[in-house]
Amino acid sequence: MPDGEGHDGRGAGPVRIRDVSGSLTRQAIVIAAVTLMVDCLSFSFNAGSFSYPVGWRWAMLTAIVVVDAGLASAPRLSGVVAVAQAAVTVGGAWMAVTVGGAALHAGPNPLPLLNNAGLLISAYRAGAWLNQWPAVVSLVCLATGTVARQTLGGAHVEPGRILVTAMADAVLPWLVGRYTTARRAYIAELEQRSEREQREARQALSAAIAEERSSIARDLHDVISHHVSAIGVHAGVARLRATAVPDGQDLTKSLIAVETSSRAAMLDLRRLLDILHGDPPEEDSQPGLDNIPELLDAVRAAGLRARVTVHGVPSRLPESLDIAVYRVVQEMLTNALRHGAGGVAEVELRYDPASLTVTASNPLAAETRVRPDSPHRGLQGIRSRVTMFKGRTSYGPAPDSRTWITTVTFPLDPS
Repeated sequence: MPDGEGHDGRGAGPVRIRDVSGSLTRQAIVIAAVTLMVDCLSFSFNAGSFSYPVGWRWAMLTAIVVVDAGLASAPRLSGVVAVAQAAVTVGGAWMAVTVGGAALHAGPNPLPLLNNAGLLISAYRAGAWLNQWPAVVSLVCLATGTVARQTLGGAHVEPGRILVTAMADAVLPWLVGRYTTARRAYIAELEQRSEREQREARQALSAAIAEERSSIARDLHDVISHHVSAIGVHAGVARLRATAVPDGQDLTKSLIAVETSSRAAMLDLRRLLDILHGDPPEEDSQPGLDNIPELLDAVRAAGLRARVTVHGVPSRLPESLDIAVYRVVQEMLTNALRHGAGGVAEVELRYDPASLTVTASNPLAAETRVRPDSPHRGLQGIRSRVTMFKGRTSYGPAPDSRTWITTVTFPLDPS
C-alpha cells in the first residue's frame, strides 16, 4: 500500500491497526477538503467565461462538491469516485458548450477543467488502492473523460495536445499511485523478511542454548553424580560396620552426616539436571526458608554449632527470592564449616519494611587471618545470587581479626 495509506505490514496488533486506520481517515478528510476548496475556487474563476444560468451554475458546483467529498470515502470506493470525477469532467465540458454558450473555435484546450484537482487525486487513489481490472477500468474512464472534455470544444484541437493532457491528468497520477503501492509492498516484504530472519536467529540461539545445557547436564551427571552416589553408598556401609565397633558412636555420627549430605547433594543435583534439561521443576522441589531447621541439623551433625535468630516480622517472600535467601544461608554455614575455627556460627535474619538483611558471623581460622582478602568461590556465589535481586553484599574480618562477617541485603517490594 502507499505510504500513509496502507497497512504497516508489521502485525503490531489491533491497537496499531486502529491507530493507522484513524490516521488514514483524518488524512483522507483533509485531502478531500483541500481538493474541494481548490476545485471550487477554480470553478468560480472560470465560470465567468460562460453565460451559465444560475440553476446550472449551482448544479455544477454541487456536482463538484459531491465528487470531491467522495475522496474522503473508503479506499474500496476509489473506482466509483474515479468514474464520478470523469463524469463531472465530461458534464462540465458539455454544459460549457450547450448551456454556457462556449464558442467553438480553434486552439488547444478551449474548455477549462473545472475539477482538475479532484481528477488528479482520484487517479492517484485508483492506482494506489485498486487491483488489476478495477484499476485499469478506472484509468480508462479517467482518460476517456479527459479526452472527451477536449474534443467537445471543437474539431480543431491538436491530437498531440489531447494525448499530453490525458497523460498528465490521468495516466501519470495513476502510475504514481501504482508505484507507491509497489514501493510500500516492497518495504513491507523487507520488514517481514528481517523479522523472519531475526525470529529464525532467536530460534537457532535457543536451540544452541538448549543443546549446550543438555551437554552440561550430561557432563554433570557423568562427572559428579556417580561420585556423590558412591560417597553415599560407602558412607552407609561404613556406618553399618561402625555400629559393631566398640566406642564407634562418634564415627557413626560423622558417617551419618556424610551420608545425609551426599543424599541432599544428589537431590539438589537432580533438580539442577532437570532444569538444564528443560524439565519444569516439581512444586516445592526447591528448599526455602522453611527448610532452615533441616539445614541447621545437617551442619550441627557435621560438627558446627549454628544458631539462627530472626528480628522483625517475617514477610512472605517471592518463591525465587525465598530460594535465593536459603541458598545464601546455606553457603554462609558451609563456609563457616570449611574455613572457620569451630565455635558457634551466628546467622541473623532482619526483616525491615523495604529490605531483608542476612548476617553471618563465625570465628576465623588462624590460616585464614593471614590472607583475609583471598577470594573464595562460595563468596563469589553469594555475591552473584544477591546481585540478581539488585541487593548488596559485604564480607571480611571484623576489627578484632578473629571473626569473619558476611552481610547481604535483599530489597523487598514495599507493597
